[in-house]
This record gives sequence, C-alpha cells and structure tokens, in this order.
Amino acid sequence: MNKYENAIKLLEERCGNGKDVDIALATISLTPNASGMPRPAVRMVCAYYEDGAFYVSTDATTSKMMQIRENSEVAVAGLDWFSFNGAAENLGWVKDEKNADIRAKFKQVFGWFDEVGDEDNPDSIVLRITLTHGVIIDNERKYGERKYEIDFMNKTVLQCSRQHGGCP
Repeated sequence: MNKYENAIKLLEERCGNGKDVDIALATISLTPNASGMPRPAVRMVCAYYEDGAFYVSTDATTSKMMQIRENSEVAVAGLDWFSFNGAAENLGWVKDEKNADIRAKFKQVFGWFDEVGDEDNPDSIVLRITLTHGVIIDNERKYGERKYEIDFMNKTVLQCSRQHGGCP
C-alpha cells in the first residue's frame, strides 16, 4: 500500500465502519470580533464517516447552517488525532428520496436518531462535509508513518516538511 492508502485505512479504522464519531465542526461566525475581523465558531456534532466525507444530521435553521450558507469552507477535528478542512453542503431533507441511504445509515449509526432526529420536520437535513485536506497522527506508526498530511482531492500524502508542520 502507498502512504495515501495507509492514511485512508487509518481514518477508516478510527471513524468509518458504521461508527458514531464526535467531531468538532468549525465554521466562520456571521458576527465579526470587536476589530471587525471574522471569527471562528466551533461546536461538537455527531457524524459518521464514509468515502472521504462526514455526514451530520442537523436542522437547516441552526447558526451553523446559516454560516455554511455564507461560507461552505469548514474544519473538523476529533479526539482520535485528526484535523481536516472540507466543504460543507446541505443535501436537503433527511426524508427526501435521494437521501434514503444516508437516512438508513443515520438510523443504524446514531442510536438516538429515531427519538430526536425530528425527521418529519422538513428542516431536518443531511449535512455532508467533503474532506479536502488535513492531518491524521498515528503515534503507534501502525502503517510506518507518524503523521500523514492528506490531500484528499489529489489522493496523495504530502511529504513531511517545515512548510507542512515539520517532521515527527
């Protein structure tokens, strides 16, 4: 396997295979700081990971969705030693026919979904976060490397350099 395949295998082990994963989701607040500069807004969300994307059940009227409408660039991080940038997209109502497979996975992965998913509400939507780049750390060096800086778009792992955060 090449480094990219190893990094993806590590990500799948930690976040994939039908796991409910708690991630920090960062957006850009619509309210600037005191100096008028943009500021981050971060919250914890439950997600599941599959094929380069995290999927989140949420309400279309939340502040995070208003922020995403203005700027779809987001960042996510998890306690399993990863942080990624990505593009967020509202896939629409969770009960829309096009979301049937995702809805089924929500029901399987999220034990709470049937009770609090509010899926009859048309504002109950699927948020997809397609990963673009980021870092996953493997302190055990299970696949040989300690740090993988992943470019999801080009399906590569960048060489370790000071420009990319230094070497282990």
